Amino acid sequence: MPNTLSAKKRVRQNLKRRSRNRWRKRTLRAAMKDLHEKILHGTVEEADAALRETQKIADRTAARGVIHKNAASRLKSRLSARVKAKKQAA
Repeated sequence: MPNTLSAKKRVRQNLKRRSRNRWRKRTLRAAMKDLHEKILHGTVEEADAALRETQKIADRTAARGVIHKNAASRLKSRLSARVKAKKQAA
């Protein structure tokens, strides 16, 4: 347990930041799940709109340092490839 005031404050800050980062990751995963649903069962236009939203969330999450920028880039690349495959199949 922390003893000094600064250590206690650091614990409070870490708790807030951890909960905020978990919320950001959860938001990203929810957007990805929505995109996968649109790819499987939605129209091409819906999938395209969901892709743009998911890419925006991934960039924002990487900018905040929750995930690495290369991880966000890899994610965006893979998702856009799936949407592109759906467009070609349609």
